[in-house]
Order: sequence, then C-alpha cells, then structure tokens
Amino acid sequence: QVRLVESGGGLVQAGGSLRLSCAASGRTFSHYAMAWFRQAPGKEREFVATINWNGGNDYYVDSVKGRFTISIDNAKNTVHLQMNSLKPEDTAVYYCAYRTLGANEYDYWGQGTQVTVSS
Repeated sequence: QVRLVESGGGLVQAGGSLRLSCAASGRTFSHYAMAWFRQAPGKEREFVATINWNGGNDYYVDSVKGRFTISIDNAKNTVHLQMNSLKPEDTAVYYCAYRTLGANEYDYWGQGTQVTVSS
C-alpha cells in the first residue's frame, strides 16, 4: 500500500499564493506518476495537474495554466503544487493521487486538504 499525506492548505485572499505538498510512503514504486485533483462543494472532482517521477510529462487543466506549477522531489517521493494568483473559484478540497506508470487509473489517494480563496 502507498500512503499519501497532504499539507499546505489554508485560507488566502484572491491574488495570493499557497503551496501544497504530498508525501508518499509505504510500498512506493520506482516509476510512477502523481497528480492533484480538486473537488468544490456541489461539483464533481476534477483533474488539476500531473507529473511523472522524473519530473517529465507535467500537464495542467486549462483553468490553472500559467498560475499553478507542479513539481516533484523524487528522492523524497514528494509532489508539490505551487498555486499563484489564486481565484475564489479555486476554492476546493485538493487531493493528491498516485499511480504506477503502467496503471490507467490513480490507485492511491490522500485524505485531502482544504483551500479557500476569499474575494
């Protein structure tokens, strides 16, 4: 089993920044991808960004391009999400996810961290 622990959420004013982190532990794999998803109240969970273990193949949902940056510290099995120019519509619970490169879906999920952006 892979355990994911997120940190870094909180309350920020519009235009501000937050940095989320997610550390993977347990039976981790050498080749993997990690991602961030979010779920706002009353809405379905949506993909935000993903990155491979070697820092490659980073990809973002259009709504966060140019504002969010995903990065990875492979030695620490930790992924970060730097969120700048935050907007009220970014308010959501943010979830970290993990999968092996051979998997089609993310098999492991964190407990989520709340991000609230006030206007």
